[in-house]
Amino acid sequence: STIMGDRRAAEGRAPPRSTREVGGDERMRQAVIGMLAHVDAGKTTLAEAMLLDAGAIRAAGRVDRGDSHLDTDRMERDRAAGKAELLCEALPWINKMSGKTFVIKYGGSAMEDPELCRQVVADIEMLKLMGVRIVLVHGGGKAINAMLKRLDVPVMFKDGLRVTDDETMEAVQEVLVGHVNQQLVWALNEYGHNAVGISGADGKTLKAEPVDPDLGRVGRIREVDASLINTILDDGYIPVVATVGCGPDGFYNINADVAADKIAEAMGADKLIYLTDVDGLFRDFSDEDSLVAQLTRTETHELLESGTLDGGMIPKIRSVAEALDAGVSEVVILNGTYPHSLLLEIFTDAGCGTMFTQD
Repeated sequence: STIMGDRRAAEGRAPPRSTREVGGDERMRQAVIGMLAHVDAGKTTLAEAMLLDAGAIRAAGRVDRGDSHLDTDRMERDRAAGKAELLCEALPWINKMSGKTFVIKYGGSAMEDPELCRQVVADIEMLKLMGVRIVLVHGGGKAINAMLKRLDVPVMFKDGLRVTDDETMEAVQEVLVGHVNQQLVWALNEYGHNAVGISGADGKTLKAEPVDPDLGRVGRIREVDASLINTILDDGYIPVVATVGCGPDGFYNINADVAADKIAEAMGADKLIYLTDVDGLFRDFSDEDSLVAQLTRTETHELLESGTLDGGMIPKIRSVAEALDAGVSEVVILNGTYPHSLLLEIFTDAGCGTMFTQD
């Protein structure tokens, strides 16, 4: 079976997987997309969406024997039966996921493009309906750059980190907390009263200190207090966290990848997912066939020490390693620009990103 939910974790070390596998995965993708069409915009619940497929089977069976479209009706009935079978097969794995905690870091083009954002939000809503406790952590680098350009504030980076003086910090807060965060909350709440927006400063969730005086208000997370996040989850909502931290002297700009990692560690999350603009980790970024499907914690550390990683991936892979070291069960780097990639990753053996596991 290609539908497996948390089977990889339940059976111990996950078997090697190929991201090129198709067939059953594509059938699952079509079934999920069909179900999402029913759930979309709060028109029905997940359970009702599943029953709609059974209803389609019954409707297809009630045909006039003299109908000239009998063959077409039979084809529709067979398609509906196949879809219902897939959904019923998924139920045990949906049950296994109920109560699990996933931290999802969201950013890049998947957040900038309205259609891609809609698909990601639909996936997150589907997971919530399945009983998964979702924490959504977001950045907003492109939106910050656009705001600074409008304000005619120069953008400077040092060692890959944005130099953040007081004026830049005000823009970061305005964009992350006042715009990006609220846009995501609004999108999720289109499906019902599902999301609550907070920043890392709320409830002193992300306590920070300066990384380097030359970087200004770029913060290093000193401590995570997950009390507020857990309260929001316990009340049945999705916390949407803007990565602005707080310190004794004010606010700090926190790297979103690092924030997601530290929140996952503090919560003992079952899975940490990085939604990015790339398919996963490549051994050679210029060679699409060099995509790495899976690495263990030991292999991840060996890769970091090898010196072969592309510079842009080093901070992310370091965060992956730290999350695994802290006990997070699985970490996944996933292409958020691929339609419904979150559901494909969770419901198929092949997955569609790079998965990092415990040894």
